[in-house]
Amino acid sequence: MEIGIDKMGFYTPHMYVDMNKLAVARNDEPEKYTIGIGQEKMAVPPITQDAVTLAANAAMEILDEADKEKIDLVIFATESGVDHSKAAAIYAHHLLRLNPRARAIEVKEACYGATAGIQLAKGHISLHPDRKVLVLGSDISRYGLHTPGEVTQGAGAVAILMSANPRVMVLGKESAYHTEDIMDFWRPLYSKTALVQGKYSVEKYNSFFKTVWEDYKKKTGLTLKDFAAICFHLPYTKQGLKALRLVIDEGTAADKERLLAHFEVSKQYNKIVGNIYTGALYLSLLSLLELNTDIEDGARIGLYSYGSGAVGEFFSGILQPNYREYLHVRHHRKMLSERNEVSVQEYEDLFNQELPADGSDIDLPVENDPAPVLLSGIKDHMRMYINKDQS
Repeated sequence: MEIGIDKMGFYTPHMYVDMNKLAVARNDEPEKYTIGIGQEKMAVPPITQDAVTLAANAAMEILDEADKEKIDLVIFATESGVDHSKAAAIYAHHLLRLNPRARAIEVKEACYGATAGIQLAKGHISLHPDRKVLVLGSDISRYGLHTPGEVTQGAGAVAILMSANPRVMVLGKESAYHTEDIMDFWRPLYSKTALVQGKYSVEKYNSFFKTVWEDYKKKTGLTLKDFAAICFHLPYTKQGLKALRLVIDEGTAADKERLLAHFEVSKQYNKIVGNIYTGALYLSLLSLLELNTDIEDGARIGLYSYGSGAVGEFFSGILQPNYREYLHVRHHRKMLSERNEVSVQEYEDLFNQELPADGSDIDLPVENDPAPVLLSGIKDHMRMYINKDQS
């Protein structure tokens, strides 16, 4: 049985800050952000968006009524959870009006979570080939104003519909994965922003990649020549390039040219959205599939997932016949082109807006947010969500 990605959706907030202007405001050279880090724009979420709304907005565009009836498992991967107990998947399940005869869970392992969800989905579908699984990777990346990690913030979500006989990509059965208990990036329960040892995290990202790549080659017998492209988890776009350069000399000149060219395509969405944690790898995949002009049906795409703490995995998929027909290119291009630039001061003001820490009631300015699904406020310690398309 072939199992994999049948549909993919993506959502990011309607505002962004220009990284050149942020660099000037921080007394840095713009090239440090745009070339050294590889980011051009950074998504800025309004207070009316959280991990739940981002995910629901991403999924709305791809699901039809037949999908909603067949989905019997929702896996929500996030490190921006809204409740210590209740799964974000339950909120999304309700907002999307999915089949009530379903399981809904939340999973966590830093930026690796969505890949864990995909692997769990494969197992579920192998037992229930007539069902579908919705995997959501949704996050708001926050390090704080004037911090070293500020330039690698962002916000967005990717929705992935998994099924048997998928129309976009069949995922391979073989996978290589690795776990170590390290402290390269983490966010204690008492902290609203992440803590990171930047240089150490980069070292671990790279060493994990080399480890799982070597294991994958041994398991499968595949080498660089077998891949049309390799997509990476991109906390910032330069990081993926650094990892690719670690293995690029294993191939021929033609392999090197092909993989580097396709990496440039795969980073286009990420460099104008920023870091979306659990969804970052799959945003890169979406960028590759929607923007490339020469990757044919049947091509193999490698995927490197990394979540600090840490878990890494390398696996791959085969593009299906006419895969481009099942992508939502126009919708994504329109969404990205219609975003509004905000000034650095406006970005800082939005960053500092917070929900009441004591659970006090609040009504939020939903009229300022064009998204279909919104957080409208808090009442009696409960988050209030609305779906304008269903009102």
